[in-house]
Amino acid sequence: MAPPRPPLATAYDAEHFRQLGHQLVDQLADHLARATRREGPVLPWAPPEVHIANFPADFPEEPTGDVPALLARVVEGSHHLHHPHYVGHQVSAPLPLAALCDFVSSFLNNGMAVYDMGPIVTAMEHNVLGWMAGTLGMPKGARGVLTSGGSAGNLTALLAARQAKAGFDAWNGGATAGPPLTVLVPETAHYCLARATRVMGWGSGGVTPVPVDAHYRLRPEALEDALATARRAGRHPIAVVASAGSTATGAFDPLEAVADFCAKHGLWFHVDGAHGASTALSPRYRHRVKGIERADSVVWDAHKMMMMPALITAVLFREGQRSFDAFAQEASYLFTGQDTRSWHDVAMRTLECTKEMMALKLYTCLKVLGTRIFADAVTASFDLARRFAERLETAGDFELAVSPDCNIVCFRHTPEGVPPGELDALQVRLRESLVRGGDFYLVQTMLGGKVWLRTTLINPLTTDEDLETLLESLRRAA
Repeated sequence: MAPPRPPLATAYDAEHFRQLGHQLVDQLADHLARATRREGPVLPWAPPEVHIANFPADFPEEPTGDVPALLARVVEGSHHLHHPHYVGHQVSAPLPLAALCDFVSSFLNNGMAVYDMGPIVTAMEHNVLGWMAGTLGMPKGARGVLTSGGSAGNLTALLAARQAKAGFDAWNGGATAGPPLTVLVPETAHYCLARATRVMGWGSGGVTPVPVDAHYRLRPEALEDALATARRAGRHPIAVVASAGSTATGAFDPLEAVADFCAKHGLWFHVDGAHGASTALSPRYRHRVKGIERADSVVWDAHKMMMMPALITAVLFREGQRSFDAFAQEASYLFTGQDTRSWHDVAMRTLECTKEMMALKLYTCLKVLGTRIFADAVTASFDLARRFAERLETAGDFELAVSPDCNIVCFRHTPEGVPPGELDALQVRLRESLVRGGDFYLVQTMLGGKVWLRTTLINPLTTDEDLETLLESLRRAA
């Protein structure tokens, strides 16, 4: 009788892997079918202590072989973003093909610090970035990098802006090697921008807020005052950041006016298009990002409206060589004897050294599915948001915060008999009721000192009927 195989040999056995893979794909396909049929809750809500108890750290010494059972529990208890009643955060219901590419990426594990570690996907990344820059209307020489999320992307862009506009060598001399720096940012901008400036050592004054209008868009006429305010505070302004699809309301700042201001004052023009840069894909709505082609840098999250799994963020530079400015240093054990500005050694231009094969999923989906599916998804989500806003305005017992610029809609339920002073608390209770019940997943935000329910219509399978059901669910919960 042959001795039992060592566990390590079994773990790397091709046939064992094949069987597990088939089982897992079957599990996920069944889950996808149930979710898209709107079966079960969006989020099977449970308090943290329940999951802590259900997934204890009592790891056995020997194999148990219970992979399908364990992963079935993970799938069942997790947040189900493919359910069309998911209308919450700006996180996509990823394309199944993209998820399979993530499987390939994790299996091959090509780290992409240097070309030798990820030759195929380095070429894919280079060409995908060129396509994205061209989609935005940037010049032929525009290029960039892919990185892990919008926070890392905005930090990367601002590091390059600092190198270009600070007037001193902050990378080697530190933040105190010259005058304190600041960037002009709309007061509704994502918190990651203030975090990035603090990471760079600029302190609380690293961000100079610019007022927004009633639609939560940056007021270009306020930029001169903001610039003067920053200089009176002893700050050296180096850039203006504009939003293309802000987080709270999805507002698009007037990019052309900001570009004109930056050109007039010699400032770096950065666009945080994490959510809204995908708008350039839609022939019907691309006018929303007019002026983005003039930006010195743009951040674009493919894991939002391009239906990619998180995380995959493009940092695009109008002048491609600027992508080397953010992290201008040497790592001798990797790059000795090489041109440190070689495009194919990606680690010279990203926060990461070891980086997953991000471009694989985006390149494959573009190549296999074509570009129209992405354009249609953006257009359909914006159309759906406009129809939802019209329904809210005519409903009588709902209030719309602002006409949506994209697929983010903020509103409040205002039933008769509820005093105005109690409406904020009502929105909080309504959201909690729907989320804990699993009927829908939506979030909330503060606008104008009031609490609003907030929906991001990012699942391409969400319909008008689903949103009508949402309103009826809120009425019942009230």
